[in-house]
Amino acid sequence: MSEPSNPARTAVVLGGSHAGMLAARALSGFADRVVVIERDVLPDGPAPRRGLPQARHAHMLWSGGVRAVEELLPGVTEALRDAGARRSPVTTDMVVMGPRGWFRRWPESHHVILAGRDLLDATIRARVLADERIELLSGAEATGLVGDAGAVTGVRVRTRGGTGGGDGSGSGSGAGSERIVPAALVVDATGRGSRAARWLQALGLPAVERREVDSGLAYASRLYLAPEQARSGYPIVNVQPDVRDGRPGRAGFLLPIEDGRWIVTLNGTRGGEPTAENDDFVRFAREELRHPVIGELLERAEPLSDVSYTRATVNRRSYYERMAAWPENFAVLGDALAAYNPLYGHGLAVAAQSAVALRESVRRHGWGSTGLSRRVQRAVARPAGAAWDLAVGQDVFYPGATENGPTLRDRLLAAYVGRLMLTATGSGRIARRVTDVTSLERGPQVLLTPTVLLAATAGPLKRPLTGPPLTPSELERAGLRAGLG
Repeated sequence: MSEPSNPARTAVVLGGSHAGMLAARALSGFADRVVVIERDVLPDGPAPRRGLPQARHAHMLWSGGVRAVEELLPGVTEALRDAGARRSPVTTDMVVMGPRGWFRRWPESHHVILAGRDLLDATIRARVLADERIELLSGAEATGLVGDAGAVTGVRVRTRGGTGGGDGSGSGSGAGSERIVPAALVVDATGRGSRAARWLQALGLPAVERREVDSGLAYASRLYLAPEQARSGYPIVNVQPDVRDGRPGRAGFLLPIEDGRWIVTLNGTRGGEPTAENDDFVRFAREELRHPVIGELLERAEPLSDVSYTRATVNRRSYYERMAAWPENFAVLGDALAAYNPLYGHGLAVAAQSAVALRESVRRHGWGSTGLSRRVQRAVARPAGAAWDLAVGQDVFYPGATENGPTLRDRLLAAYVGRLMLTATGSGRIARRVTDVTSLERGPQVLLTPTVLLAATAGPLKRPLTGPPLTPSELERAGLRAGLG
């Protein structure tokens, strides 16, 4: 890495994954130099890396996130599709069993981008690092902040073998060497393992307020080659839990991704977890979920990988925006700010929206302006908070998720949301309002308008479906019989 000649116009981003790369892009229009510091030596293309084990599980980018990524990197959606990613309309291309029954496949309201995480990251990374103002220091770890309680002036970095410049290649300064990288703005996008809270305390700041909601979820994922006739244009299939039955929440979803493959994730809360055994994967999908459709689909597909397993699913939020004192020149975003149960698929979209909020805050208030970092922190808290409410609104009901269980407010909101979910199974208009929120395109206030309240009171306009709304063609292409389940 070449040392920046003007620290006053240098930004440092900690973490080179999805959130970090988009944050670097957001800052590249204001800083002369943006240095991305990443512990891994990043691959040149879509390949696994040690520091991102969650890449082995299913991911989707909701349309609210797609719009944000496209704002930062115009044309990237088309690049993803050219590389094999799928654009799937919501709810037209979704077969979903919600807590209150099967949803109909209404005309498109929003969409998701489906791709393996390696492909998604590699495509975005290549676009970001093509900007000559952005430099990658890979194989390096941030060990602490430089400065005091009033202002951060840089970051301490320990480099290992394999460090390099903007393309991530080349040799570094030697394993174990440490130096200070001065910066006018440091952004922590290091994910769930962020040490920002400890670093701030070391500068003399108080402990941050934090909240955790842990449903005890474990999830297992496996990659499959779809049956030949189902390798193009197959819908998402999702079986969700129903927290009302008092049993562990078991769920599964099948996402069609690039190269004719399906990535399938199964999960369960305390007492209902899937195992990490290859031989048990299809059985769990058939026998433990509320409907066997995913298991029946997998019986006709070819496994391409072993099962990947994780328990790192706790919802965790740090309320940095509430701190009475906040240093200049430092901000936290992405999973380092708020990490969610991955079942809801909002982490990628929130990271993208937070990067846009970062860019707009700097644009509005000016690079280096007094109080900029606090304004940034409050701005990125908004998309993080919206997704947080969606995630914990269900997870709080699982036994042991919180110390005191759901509050009265939690119960009232859950009752109303449950009524909305029931109504959405038989009302296209309410289904669209719900997806306005789950896609992160609009806030939850759209669910509280008089017309939506009235519709929820009236309930669904159509009778409930008795089975998954797969078309005869989709059943045939997957090798399934009519009248599945």
